[in-house]
Amino acid sequence: MKMKHLLFLVALTFSSFYSQAAYILIPMDLQQKDHLKAYGIAYWVLKNDIEVHWLLNYRGGSFMMKDAKGIESECTVRGVSFEVIADAKSTSILTEISDPEVNMEDVKLEKAPKMAVYSPKFKQPWDDAVTLVLTYAEIPYDILYDEEIMQDKLVKYDWLHLHHEDFTGQYGRFWSQYKNANWYQEQQKSLEESAQKLGFQKVSQMKLAVAKKIRDFTAGGGFLFAMCSAPDSYDIALSAEGIDVCESMFDGDGSTPDFNHKLDYAKTFAFTGFSLSTNPFEYKKSNIDTYDTRAQKYGVTQKNDLFTLFDFSAKWDVVPTMLCQNHEQIIKGFWGQTVGFDKSFIKPNVLILGENKAANEARYIHGEFGKGTYTFYSGHDPEDYQHRVEDPPTDLSLHPNSPGYRLILNNVLFPAAKKKKQKT
Repeated sequence: MKMKHLLFLVALTFSSFYSQAAYILIPMDLQQKDHLKAYGIAYWVLKNDIEVHWLLNYRGGSFMMKDAKGIESECTVRGVSFEVIADAKSTSILTEISDPEVNMEDVKLEKAPKMAVYSPKFKQPWDDAVTLVLTYAEIPYDILYDEEIMQDKLVKYDWLHLHHEDFTGQYGRFWSQYKNANWYQEQQKSLEESAQKLGFQKVSQMKLAVAKKIRDFTAGGGFLFAMCSAPDSYDIALSAEGIDVCESMFDGDGSTPDFNHKLDYAKTFAFTGFSLSTNPFEYKKSNIDTYDTRAQKYGVTQKNDLFTLFDFSAKWDVVPTMLCQNHEQIIKGFWGQTVGFDKSFIKPNVLILGENKAANEARYIHGEFGKGTYTFYSGHDPEDYQHRVEDPPTDLSLHPNSPGYRLILNNVLFPAAKKKKQKT
């Protein structure tokens, strides 16, 4: 009898422990060893049909989920910090967050979004910080390019990323410096062959058609995320429909005379009132890009190159709050083909999420288009200040807590959020 009683007490103790230790909390404050892989854990959990609570503004935007088989070991294997908490503790956290006086919110993530990256076969290792971080975080994605987009394969996906891309057909304006480089010539040849295969006379015409397919994807409810040269070149291409903005070294003939007075800003997503560079030897494509003015006019250097994330109301402005989750509010700046967005040319209905106010530039913006949304993030690589052509790719194992890369991954999880009617 005594032995049976002892076994019963042991069983009761273990039963009580597991009933209390019912949740896993993945902190996203300074206690987290690897912020980037933590997003991968959240995505993995969603792929396994387990709901995730994204605790906005709670310990840096932490994740919480019911303790299920394999989650703890997966966190351990990937080097992600986690805490096993009792059911009572999870209830206490949610109660604290629900307080109307506290700037926090609980957003439920329900389904892992299907991910696509717009990327060419000739992509070089330095070309895309997003594929680097998706790979590092172990978040799966498919690669699509012009042919797949024109075949309407984009409809299979929830989320699309654009990065080191030039939708104007000017090959990134690298002609002046790199026209004799093998990679440049191979890129031009490949794109010209694709254009002909798809029935277009010029690369610029193909890129416009692709841009319009992406526009329709977004209008239909898709989530678009773009970085580096993609955001402004995308809007330029849409605004220049029906006119030629490419000089002869790009497409074999001259541009439309006085093309700057013929742009249609009503067709763009985020930018308006801008002018295009008429000098083909100039690196930047338009005055949207602060490539020249930030240093010359505002004295931006690597030491003072910073931008600040806005602090939104978590309960009233859920979407921008999700996109700005971080353990740092001030983010290190970084260069790219498009370094920053001149605020003078941003449409009034576009939400600025992060800015360098002293340089009059936005670095991180968000807007709605039709039933979908887009987020534009300027610069090339958040952990390589001035990443140059042919530089090696960034080793993200050296930057597991990167605040700049976290902004990318916020956009990855954003489409998984349970649709919640915005408060007005």
